[in-house]
Amino acid sequence: MLCCCKELIYILTEQTNVYYQQHLARQARPSHRLPDITLADTMTFIALALQMGRTLNDTLHDYWSRLRQLHNQFYSETMTHDRFLHVLCFLHFADNSQRHDEGEEYDRLWKLWTIFDKLNEAYAKFYNPSKHLAVVEVTVKLKGRVIFRQYILKKRKFQHQN
Repeated sequence: MLCCCKELIYILTEQTNVYYQQHLARQARPSHRLPDITLADTMTFIALALQMGRTLNDTLHDYWSRLRQLHNQFYSETMTHDRFLHVLCFLHFADNSQRHDEGEEYDRLWKLWTIFDKLNEAYAKFYNPSKHLAVVEVTVKLKGRVIFRQYILKKRKFQHQN
C-alpha cells in the first residue's frame, strides 16, 4: 500500500505542476513565477488538509491567524499560507489536455480515473475480505451541489453530528 501512496502523491505533484504551467501559458503576461510543487509540498498539503478536519475553524485563513484566540503555530510552522493556497488552487489529478471530446461518451469523473485505478489495484492486492462480510450502505445528507446525486424518497438519511 505504501508503494501505491507514493505513486499517488507523485501523480498529484506532477499533474498539479502541469496544471500550473498550463495556467501560466494561458496568461498574456504572467506575473512572477512560483517554484514547482515538490513531493514534500504535496505530502505536507495532504497532512495539513487532514489535520484541518480535526481542528475545525470558520475560514481557511483562520488556520494561519495570528490572533491569540485562534493561533495554532502548527500550520504556520509546517507550510506558509500562500504556499498552501498555491497547492490548493492548482491541485490536479489529470492533464486537461488529455480530456476526451464531449461528443464521445463523456465521463464527468475522467480526471479521477487514474487515482481510482491505482487505489483499486492496491485494494485488490492488499485487502482480502473473508467470506463473512457485510456491507452497510449509508446515505448522508448533503447540502452541496453534485451533478450525479440520487434522491431516494423513502431512504432514511444519516444526520452528521458536529
